[in-house]
Amino acid sequence: MASSATDRGEKRHRIIFQPEGKRGEFPPGTTILDAARDVGVDIESICGGKLTCGKCQVIIEQGMENLSPVTEDEQRLLDKKKAGKNYRLACVTQFFGDVVVYVPEESRGGEQIILKEGVELSVSIDPAVKKYYLELSRPHLKDDLGDLERILKALKEDYGIEGVDIDFEVLRKMPDVLRNSDWKVTVSIWNDREIIDVEPGYKVEESYGLAVDIGTTTVVGYLTDLRTGEIIAVDSMMNPQVTYGEDVMSRITFAMQNPDGLEKLSSKIIDGLNKILQNTCDQAGIKTDQVSDMTIVGNTGMHHIFLKINPEHIAMAPYVPALHRSHDVKARDLGLNITEGGYVHVLPIEAGWVGADNVAVLISTEPYLQEEMWLVIDIGTNGEIVLGNKDRLMSCSAAAGPALEGAHIKYGMRAATGAIERIRIDSETLEPEYKTIGDAPPRGICGSGIIDAAAELYRTGIVSKNGRFNLDLDTPRVREVDGTPEYVIAWADETSIGHDIVMTQKDIREIQLAKGAMSAGSQILMKEMGLEKVDRVIVAGAFGNYIDKVSALTIGLVPDVPLNRIESVGNAAGVGARIALISREKRNEANEIARRVEHIKLAVHPDFEKEFTKAMFFPHMERKRYPHHEEILKLREKGVEE
Repeated sequence: MASSATDRGEKRHRIIFQPEGKRGEFPPGTTILDAARDVGVDIESICGGKLTCGKCQVIIEQGMENLSPVTEDEQRLLDKKKAGKNYRLACVTQFFGDVVVYVPEESRGGEQIILKEGVELSVSIDPAVKKYYLELSRPHLKDDLGDLERILKALKEDYGIEGVDIDFEVLRKMPDVLRNSDWKVTVSIWNDREIIDVEPGYKVEESYGLAVDIGTTTVVGYLTDLRTGEIIAVDSMMNPQVTYGEDVMSRITFAMQNPDGLEKLSSKIIDGLNKILQNTCDQAGIKTDQVSDMTIVGNTGMHHIFLKINPEHIAMAPYVPALHRSHDVKARDLGLNITEGGYVHVLPIEAGWVGADNVAVLISTEPYLQEEMWLVIDIGTNGEIVLGNKDRLMSCSAAAGPALEGAHIKYGMRAATGAIERIRIDSETLEPEYKTIGDAPPRGICGSGIIDAAAELYRTGIVSKNGRFNLDLDTPRVREVDGTPEYVIAWADETSIGHDIVMTQKDIREIQLAKGAMSAGSQILMKEMGLEKVDRVIVAGAFGNYIDKVSALTIGLVPDVPLNRIESVGNAAGVGARIALISREKRNEANEIARRVEHIKLAVHPDFEKEFTKAMFFPHMERKRYPHHEEILKLREKGVEE
């Protein structure tokens, strides 16, 4: 009978540290700080846990109910730091169940350093929006200078700022704000050239922006302090456009076939973004109009629909987007509820379907600065792949579909409580062991579990190299239902849904199609670059941190490289959106890098069909592409977990 991994031995609870994705399992009562040190996450703790510095504050993303109560001393320090409601101090907070913790930049050992697993990135904070406090002289009969000119004069005298214009709506409200605030105001300036807000009093320390990654399946928003780069709140949702189609092409078809189709799709995502804006602001205890800047990334289809640009032309050869470069647009013109004069910065598109989300991945991983040849794979519904180094970069997009994110899989689901996220199958008994999120009874399988399942079924011979089930095995778990072979991972009485949770022949085919598209894209880029192998593989994507490296190698999702040369960086597109929010230099760099990348159109590449067919096999039809495959399989036999 299947069992959870934690059923064996002492009860332990899992903690995950974001954004690195590092994790570990610890006895109940372990402090967050001790767990962080054990797994190699550097959290600042100057006072050594004496509750005097308050430097070790972290954001609890999941599992708040599993923590020790807040003490008066802890609350005092949190109040002093003006921390949000989901903040705790790592040095004294114990956990008694599974938790997910986000470590903001200001709580890390090095300031202004964004750390990802194996990748270190230093960013100088220079946001597009900056705030300046002014104490203006009051006008009188001998000094009747206009209100705007009075502000411009003070900006020049106090800060040396010249050549600034003002947003029209801000101009309209400005006279009343000046007089109601006794001529003491905070002015927000965008890109050193436009006043986008005038607020009463001293508001310099209240400077916020929202970075958003619009994925085909999920949308994630990061409310960020523009002065420090600290993430204040995070919120996510299923992309609300899913009601018009699971994949981007079906949504574009909807836009093309319905007179109001584009309007409906655009309105859905705008409504969704406003909900994320509201939710993150509620978490932070601020108003939405206090958010003065936004950055947006997404694939080319999401990019066009968000901007309400007709997406028809990117759906047909030669797949030309409306624009390649980045674009700034007034938030109010899109219907977004940030400060009235605020802008939305949409990152550039590389080419075709390699969109702004991939540019965000590039500026967060920086393969263009490396001597080594890096392969960067952003796994999603529309998978995007970049290969290269400081001398040359090539990219392509692969229509992987949503299977690896749980869609089109019979019992596929999002990574939520009860989702099976780890699967191991005994080679002799063919009995499974599984781990669910929250150690709850299973109710489905999420992305990392789907990849594990395919790898384990292949490794143990339940599924052959070509993906077919072996029905001659002596186990009740392999069976045929209505003519369709399947493997039972969890019997009905173990689950919370009252049904056997299985992987079917159709599920395996969906996985083969998704991994085949991604693998074929990688192989074609390597061939175009004249490479037999790459030096390093960077795996990005919403669940990139949770994919088991051995499983990914086993099925051929990534090229054959040593295990320690595969790095997971999680939602690097979201990280890139945040970087662009706090760094104008990175915005410029994004435009430059996007134009440097050579784009390969897989759909018309003469070798794609052949490579795709070969890549459908586990790990590949040509074993020479995976010379270390036998060693990889032995790693799992030895119990290696990655």
